[in-house]
Amino acid sequence: MNDRKGLILSYRRGEHAQYTNQCLMRVIDSGQSDANRMVGLRVGWPLSEPKIYGKIVGTHGKKGVLRVKFKKGLPGQALGTHVKIVK
Repeated sequence: MNDRKGLILSYRRGEHAQYTNQCLMRVIDSGQSDANRMVGLRVGWPLSEPKIYGKIVGTHGKKGVLRVKFKKGLPGQALGTHVKIVK
């Protein structure tokens, strides 16, 4: 599996809180079956020169969305941008 790209959709949220070190991400050109196999892979943001790294910790729903936990909180500018998925 080569380096793949994902799209950051939003922070993981609750009714009263927003977790800025966790986000929801959709992998470009893949579905639910591919998403299940990506749990445990590393993610880097920004796409060109990753400086903040995280790990895919699970799926979210049935449409191929993944939960990613980053070591540092992501800035708001990261929402809607691409990330690099590496082994």
